[in-house]
Amino acid sequence: MSRYNPRATEMKWQRQWDEAGIFRAENTSTKPKYYVLEMFPYPSGRIHMGHVRNYTIGDVLTRFYMARGFNVLHPMGWDAFGMPAENAAMEKGTHPADWTYDNIAAMRTQLKQVGLAIDWSREIATCDPDYYGHEQALFLDFLEAGLVYRRESWVNWDPVDNTVLANEQVIDGCGWRSGAPVERRKLSQWFLKITEFADDLLDGLKLLERWPEKVRLMQENWIGRSEGLRFTFQITGHDEGIEVYTTRPDTIFGASFCAIAADHPLAARLAEDNAELTAFIAECRRMGTSQEALEKAEKKGFNTGLTVRHPFDDTLELPVYVANFVLMDYGTGAVFGCPAHDQRDLDFARKYDLRVQPVVVPQDVPVADFSVEEDAYVGPGRLAHSDFLDGLSVEEAKTRVIDRAEAEGWGKRSITFRLRDWGVSRQRYWGTPIPIVHCESCGTVPVPREQLPLTLPEDISFDKPGNPLDHHPDWKHTSCPSCKKPALRETDTLDTFVDSSWYFIRFTAPDSSQPIDMDASNYWLPVDQYTGGVEHAILHLLYARFFTRALQHCGHVSLKEPFDGLFTQGMVNHMTYRDEDGKWVFPSLVRERDNGALMRSDTGAAVEAGRVEKMSKSKRNVVDPDDIIDQYGADTARWFVLSDSPPERDLVWTETGIEGAWRFTQRLWRLVSGAQGSLVAPGTAIADPVSEDSLALRRVVHKAIAGVTADIEGLHLNRAVARLYELANAIGGCDVPEINPAVYREALEILVRLVSPMMPHLAEELWQSLGHKTLLAGADWPQADAAMLVDDTVTMGVQVGGKLRDTIVVAKDAPREDVETVALASDKVMRAIDGKTVRKVVVVPNRIVNIVV
Repeated sequence: MSRYNPRATEMKWQRQWDEAGIFRAENTSTKPKYYVLEMFPYPSGRIHMGHVRNYTIGDVLTRFYMARGFNVLHPMGWDAFGMPAENAAMEKGTHPADWTYDNIAAMRTQLKQVGLAIDWSREIATCDPDYYGHEQALFLDFLEAGLVYRRESWVNWDPVDNTVLANEQVIDGCGWRSGAPVERRKLSQWFLKITEFADDLLDGLKLLERWPEKVRLMQENWIGRSEGLRFTFQITGHDEGIEVYTTRPDTIFGASFCAIAADHPLAARLAEDNAELTAFIAECRRMGTSQEALEKAEKKGFNTGLTVRHPFDDTLELPVYVANFVLMDYGTGAVFGCPAHDQRDLDFARKYDLRVQPVVVPQDVPVADFSVEEDAYVGPGRLAHSDFLDGLSVEEAKTRVIDRAEAEGWGKRSITFRLRDWGVSRQRYWGTPIPIVHCESCGTVPVPREQLPLTLPEDISFDKPGNPLDHHPDWKHTSCPSCKKPALRETDTLDTFVDSSWYFIRFTAPDSSQPIDMDASNYWLPVDQYTGGVEHAILHLLYARFFTRALQHCGHVSLKEPFDGLFTQGMVNHMTYRDEDGKWVFPSLVRERDNGALMRSDTGAAVEAGRVEKMSKSKRNVVDPDDIIDQYGADTARWFVLSDSPPERDLVWTETGIEGAWRFTQRLWRLVSGAQGSLVAPGTAIADPVSEDSLALRRVVHKAIAGVTADIEGLHLNRAVARLYELANAIGGCDVPEINPAVYREALEILVRLVSPMMPHLAEELWQSLGHKTLLAGADWPQADAAMLVDDTVTMGVQVGGKLRDTIVVAKDAPREDVETVALASDKVMRAIDGKTVRKVVVVPNRIVNIVV
């Protein structure tokens, strides 16, 4: 029998699916809708095995719900703006648009080779003026609604690339691309008012029942709602004070210092005639602003010489420091330090020899015996050394301090969020131009909507560092839309996270003349199943949730939450290899010598295996999907990425794994195609009665339908694959001459139909070999016969003296006496009894028989 040849098969079926338009979604249908979406890719030029895994998961759902009678939307687009295109333009001497669209074409071809059930008629690219022009219109809507504003803010500044860097782009205090030490600068930036929705974003997490708990918790922590006390320390000998915010007012009696941010107005004033403080502030500004950067940095401070009075003890004065771990944009830009109960404060206090007074003591430790040395105590306990708070719990003490502060008029209860407004200005060319004109007479003026899209200039140069739009000879020069005087266009472009915050809505009507078609969005949204990496748990997913709320606020959509279900798939990992020179080696170049040692096939150099890690180009532990598809076919690659581990966990790519998937592909081909000559015609009814063997096979088949259906619904795809292995074994292991021919056809057809979401090309070929003339991709999902799901018999173990001696098959719920009779008739059981007196027979219905001798 011939082997299955995916090269001859897969392109044929892809072409037929395309010609039939079978995956095109309709915006109006009597069918129920189901919207499947994977996070769209950046067009880097090559897909990797992570892409294959991600999009195959979505593809299985698409084909499954289509077969179950849903109108399914499964689109594809490209997150196409960003710095990599500019870097390529500088390195390769090309234009970012040319590089991007060439990569899109290459990746589109690769994705089509995987056989994805995608509605390509809805394809979008965020760098297309038709897309970003609508984004500009939405920006102006947000501006009119008061959700956009411009202000000066502190940013991470790369002095070589002359651009703002996100916190994530600051690596060990240096720019991720240039390697230059990052500075903090104050720049005029555009912001989206995400904090306006902070409470709603937090409350909405409780309703996202089909989201992973870890993602909801990460967003909750990022939003960071905290209730605390806002009050003012009076500066000793001055009429002014320092306003602070604390979430731990219970520790007020443990305070030993007050710290202000380097950007605090008081620090700036003190630095006017203090060169040493000026230098310290400059050092602080060379730090990154991320939480990670602050945690890792050595805690440093500058003693201003000022002190503040304790609110409960006029005799206690606290020194005031400018500290590098306090940020101006959180709370008030000033804190009090309680070293005994905050590790950061403790590190600072030890460095500057400040008081460390524990005021929260564990319940089971005597107050006199408790002290804090190297580790701050952050657990529960009772208050001590705290005057009127002594003996209270932490929560009771917090309430007591806030109540007294409000009663005495020196403080008030306050809610603060860790979440900051979203700075969306980026000093780069390859992004959405911000549709604003700056006029000396009129200020900031929106670009008239009839002039949108405001497109990027094509004649761009990257010869100078910084923003190419600033260097362009004429693009930024224009006239004011209001007074017609000479004016300047905004040369900052939007953060690419803006592009990805609404693309899933544009997919619902990608050709609409308006940014959003309300009828289409009302029909399709929310996305029923969204799939992507957990690394996007915070920024992209939080921004998309905010953006949808902002769109609702402006009347563009009618819902708040864009994604009903979220699934975060694991990464694809591979063994790493290094040669004797310490160079990383591609797995495709690694060979095994006769003695088991590894070598490079190209040079013969010895190779040493390292750790299994995420596939990355830098460590060369990548497998090219093109190579896999060329050698084994797309279906085999799809089967392996679904079968090896639960989809939410990391997958380890191995040669033995892909070869095992290939063997199963060939086995299915032999099992089904080899039977076609001896099968009854399609549609032949199963006549009653049938033999016990035929009935047993039908039970296995229909249980597989129910199990695979439930597994796909629950995204337990590796479990579904395991069931299909079992079903193939059951069919392949049966005595075909003893099976009713119509039952055998039913078994083969259902096997093919259940396999089709995972291996669609092979399934189509097998479906045709079974005599069908229509596309399997358009067929209904098989329905399990409820009568076949109920077992008429059960297998029970028989123990003698507590040891298992045999198993028996009896009628389900058989009378106790009948079960006992069958058990005692077993030769194995009688040999174990060995003539002894049977004292008791215990029958646990449908489970086990225990014979006591």
